[in-house]
Parts: sequence; structure tokens; C-alpha cells
Amino acid sequence: MKKEDIPFYKPTIDEQELEQIQEILQDNSKSKVEELENEVKEFIGCEHVITTYNSTAALHLALSAMDLKRADKVLMSVNSFPNIPEVVRHFDAEPIFIDIESNGLNIDLDKLEAFLEENNSKKLRAVIVTFVGGELPDLDRLYTIAKKYSILVIEDALNTIGALYGNDLVGNVGADMTIFSMNPVNGKSTVSNAGFITTNNEELASRAKLLRTHALNSSFDSYGNLDYIYDVVDIGHKYDMTDLEAAFNLAQFYKANSFIERRQEIAELYINNLQDVKHVSVPDFNENHLYTQFIIKVDKNRDGFARELKKEGINTGLTYIPLHLLTYYKQKYKLKITTYANALNTYGQILSLPMYPSLKDEEVLYICNTIKQIAKEWI
Repeated sequence: MKKEDIPFYKPTIDEQELEQIQEILQDNSKSKVEELENEVKEFIGCEHVITTYNSTAALHLALSAMDLKRADKVLMSVNSFPNIPEVVRHFDAEPIFIDIESNGLNIDLDKLEAFLEENNSKKLRAVIVTFVGGELPDLDRLYTIAKKYSILVIEDALNTIGALYGNDLVGNVGADMTIFSMNPVNGKSTVSNAGFITTNNEELASRAKLLRTHALNSSFDSYGNLDYIYDVVDIGHKYDMTDLEAAFNLAQFYKANSFIERRQEIAELYINNLQDVKHVSVPDFNENHLYTQFIIKVDKNRDGFARELKKEGINTGLTYIPLHLLTYYKQKYKLKITTYANALNTYGQILSLPMYPSLKDEEVLYICNTIKQIAKEWI
């Protein structure tokens, strides 16, 4: 196999995407945005779906809908993508970081609850919980904690559409709002970065829909006449999705279950081939895990290990660099490197391998064999 044959991520596209796009180009009288929202709503079983052009816009819109204000505080895992605290700072509000579990990558709910017990305040408005790599935390406990301290729960569900929690699909379990992304690699897609909000809260949904397009109200009759009469009732955004993007993402949405099944097959192949490799740790297989990323641990010189893989044409990623190590947040809040010990220790070892539905079995086996060979000579 040639070097640089295996990218970290590659979109899975076939005739279905082309057919959806061709349909809207030939007949734009029907809204693909409405079709996508209705399909997602019916699938998840939630009351409202609000599409946006990417998941960061969806998150910013969600915070706008809850009327986040200056000096408000929002809790989140220190192991999150930078867009999470970024949107909070755009309100001149304060992100509060919570460490991760000692044996996992998601927020430590014990530490979340301990913080709330010690710092209960009306300024604490919400917790944003990221599902790292597609693994779900204990949502029942999360909702109980949030209810006790009267804070909103916003789930950063990434591309976990189709994930089950008990008998319900994520997006209709118990969060105030759930943010989904149709792009699994945080903005690196060259095709579409679509996002959307799901909620069962009528007030939040109505406000999000209003603010999505300049907080602009138009006046129509039943035939659509006089749609040039409009009013602006608040400060809004321009976060709506185009019909072309919706057409592409409809085709992607229809493949959600097959994508999940394929990622789980790939994860099982990785685990079976890497579970006894020296210097490398892999997660246990869990049929409820969506494996939106496949994250291993390398016990020595992770970056050197990644460079060796790169030489053999295998591209890797990092999910994620702890937020308190990033220059802006470290300086802004005078955070010490050792403040979040679990995240710091985990960060030095984690490495994300290629994981996407179009990844072939022979490519996975090549990655595994290359890792075995490197690990055999690793000091």
C-alpha cells in the first residue's frame, strides 16, 4: 500500500447525494430544508428541529435562544473542541472547565456536581456536555444534577445522530437542547458542515427560529403575497442552511444507521487486532458506542508514534487538546497546567485513528499491522 493512502477522514458520497442535489436544482419549489427538518424530527421523535449551516452556528444560536448574557457562566468539559468555549466568550460570558473521568474522555459528573455544590449561583446558566468519540455519559445522572441546580443542559452530540440512550434516541432524551453536526471532523469537510438543534422546549425553539435569520418577521397572506413587508424584532444572526446543503445532508441522514453499523465493524476490527499490542491500549468494544472517533492510547512518546504512522501513509488526529492548555484560555483565566490532572494525563497518550464508513477492511488491517510493527520496535 502506498504512503499517504489513508486520510484521517474522507466523506462517504455516492449517487444518493447527487440525486438529492439534482432534484433541488431541477425543481426548487420544494424546500429541502423543511424536508430535512421534518425527517430528522420524525426520526428522533422530538418536537422541534432547527437547521443551521454548521454546528458552531447551532451552538451559538442555542445560547442566543436561552438569552445568555455578559458575566453568565457555562460549565463544560476541559476536554472539548475550542468552539464550545469560543461561543460562550462571544457573549462575554465565562466558560467554566470541569475535568474528565480518570478512566474515560467525557466530563466527570462527580466533579461537576462538586463544583455546583461549592459554587451555586444564579450566574451559572448551563452545562454543555460533549460526547467524546461518540460515547455517551450517564445522562440520567446529568439531568438530575442539572435539575437540582436549575441549569440548562445542552448536549454537544457531534455526529451521534441515531444514538440510543435506553429506549430513546439522543436528541429526545432529556436535554433542553441537543446540538448535532453532520460533519465528524470539526469543520474539515470540504462538502458540508451542517448542524442542527433539537429540542422539546417551545420557547427555546421559537426564539432560535426567529434569531436564525436576522430576527426578521415577514408578513404573508396564504398565497405568499406581500412578503416584502418585514420587521426586525431583535438582534439576530444569518445561520440558516441553504436548500443545496439540505439536499446533500438529507442523503447523508438517510445513511445514519448504516454509518453507525460500519463504524462499529471498523472499531471491532481495530480492537481485535490491537488489544494485545505492546505500548498501545484500545477501548473495550461496546455495541452502544457509536465510535465517531477511534481513540487509542500510546504509553510513550505519542507524537513520535504518530510521526512514524505518518511516514507509512497513515494520518491521525487528536481528540482533543485540553482547553486549559490553549494560549487564550490559559492566559485569560490564569490556569495552571496541572489544574485538570485527568485531562492532562490522558492528553499525553491519546491518538485518534482513521474512522469513517468508507474505510476498507484492508486499510484497517494495514493500519493495525503498521501499528504492530512500530510498537515492536518502540522504546
